[in-house]
Amino acid sequence: MKPSVLLLIPAYNEEHRIGPVLRVYAGFFRAHYTGAFKIVVVLNGCRDNTLKVVQGAIAEFAEISVLEFAAPIGKGGALIEGLKLAPEADLIGYIDADGATQPPAFLDLIQKCKEVDCVIASRWLPGAVLEQSQSFKRRLYSRCFHLLVEILFWMRIKDTQCGAKVMNRKAIESIHSQLRIADVAFDINLLYSLKRVGFKIREVPTTWTDQIGSTMRLNKGALGIILSVLRLRLFYSPFYKMLRPLRPVEAWIYKKLRAPQPLPGPNHR
Repeated sequence: MKPSVLLLIPAYNEEHRIGPVLRVYAGFFRAHYTGAFKIVVVLNGCRDNTLKVVQGAIAEFAEISVLEFAAPIGKGGALIEGLKLAPEADLIGYIDADGATQPPAFLDLIQKCKEVDCVIASRWLPGAVLEQSQSFKRRLYSRCFHLLVEILFWMRIKDTQCGAKVMNRKAIESIHSQLRIADVAFDINLLYSLKRVGFKIREVPTTWTDQIGSTMRLNKGALGIILSVLRLRLFYSPFYKMLRPLRPVEAWIYKKLRAPQPLPGPNHR
């Protein structure tokens, strides 16, 4: 019997792209996957017509549903909320709303999540296919960011940021309370939490397309992400409690960068 699958798609102002992505995914898995399959779109403070577009797809496919958060909570915040639904499925995964990961590539992750706890797509392993190359600027930023993450966390993962991952329910339920990072550094929070507990992660080459309109602000946005990575490293250090008096300063910095602040939560112990 095929495991049941819950696919999360965090979305922020995606009215022009998310409709086709939802229909392609729902149609593909209806035709090619015999297990239960659901899609939950998590709307993150959208100010455009994304909700209406998603509702149109829901009218066509019963597999699709939506969670809406009126205030912006960041990609990571949206995924943290969506992962609360983990008890509803055997496997829980997520992709980006731009459709850079096509359904066959996501199905490949599902099929390989049998002997491990988490399977993640990688654009940087041998065998990966990039159907549209990234700009030099984005490649440079990606590799520099990877180097920083590897120095700080030593996870030996080539591509922490590719927006396609699948995990089993036990893994998610075990580490969900440790997920605090609300921006796109969420992926590092997730993977490092899994590694620390001892869950097995497998990285596999994927087919990936850089979509038009998928942009990364290499200024304030990048600084906010780097701040989150450094914060996460400190969170898992003996010095974290000593830094509590500086939290108002941290909040001020995130506000100035217009970046989603980390969620408050229990101590990592």
